[in-house]
Amino acid sequence: MKKRVYSSIFIVVLLAMLFVLKIFVADWGAYFFDAFFGVLACIAAYETSRLLSKAKRYNFQIIGVIFPAVILTVNLLCIFYGNANADLYYVLWAILINVAIMLAVVLVAFLVQLLSKKRSISEMKAREITNTSVAKFAFKKALNTLILLVYPGFFFLFMIFVNHINLLPLGKLSDVGADFSVFVLLTALLIPMLEDTFAMLTGSVIGGKKLCPKISPNKTISGAIGGVLWPMLLLSCVYLIFSNISTYGFLTESFPIWGYLIIVFIGTIIAILGDLFESILKRRAGVSDSGKLIPGHGGLLDRIDSYIYIAPYILLAFLIFAF
Repeated sequence: MKKRVYSSIFIVVLLAMLFVLKIFVADWGAYFFDAFFGVLACIAAYETSRLLSKAKRYNFQIIGVIFPAVILTVNLLCIFYGNANADLYYVLWAILINVAIMLAVVLVAFLVQLLSKKRSISEMKAREITNTSVAKFAFKKALNTLILLVYPGFFFLFMIFVNHINLLPLGKLSDVGADFSVFVLLTALLIPMLEDTFAMLTGSVIGGKKLCPKISPNKTISGAIGGVLWPMLLLSCVYLIFSNISTYGFLTESFPIWGYLIIVFIGTIIAILGDLFESILKRRAGVSDSGKLIPGHGGLLDRIDSYIYIAPYILLAFLIFAF
């Protein structure tokens, strides 16, 4: 338990330092968060690759680990281009470019695996795969690699757009500054953090019927309810604090508290589902944790599993309210 507490304190302090840099280091302070997210995505991709392999969903691990850096680069380039040219659709362009590159990379990997017949047969023997052809093995490996590229890298790195959401010249966002991105990014980071913490505390205190015993035996229905209600309460306080700061006065006009709480409520549900999805992956891999990187917590993927889905959701939710 002590290790878990110390690790949690370290994570909070690190995030606080990144927010200080984002707020007080003009022009380029936000890019520390981008680099941080990029590193997390690469590590999480490595852990996901290992989980998939243990579940006999073999993949191209090197491609999966390196590719988040490609996604990060594409996203940042599209942000620079869109901001410089007042292009309203640079997020869409980034998504299309990332998807195109992913498909191209997976296709090349499939062809290389297919054409390297001797090496493929040797790999199949080493993995004790005897009931399929080289072509089917190559196809399944390429498909699993595509899954690895999408989860976690592609989804998680929507955090880059959340980090720079103030640059989107859309609707009500056209008149707000970098302060807005601080508020949105803080919301995106706090929803899964608060949901996970209070779900564990509420479930430990109240107990009761299990939520999904076959998937995650430690999660309870009471914990899930606490994981929804407490974040809504605490983030409503965060909203009220920010809305009373002069530079965030636009919140009450552009984002009324009822709309914000709807975003938070749906976000907590998504966070729970994201955690359950990773539990399914770990169960199929026959492990309890994705790794041992963070003392008391397990692997990095265990900590960011909910953020993989929260990132695109938060971006979409706030943009909808921006119109």
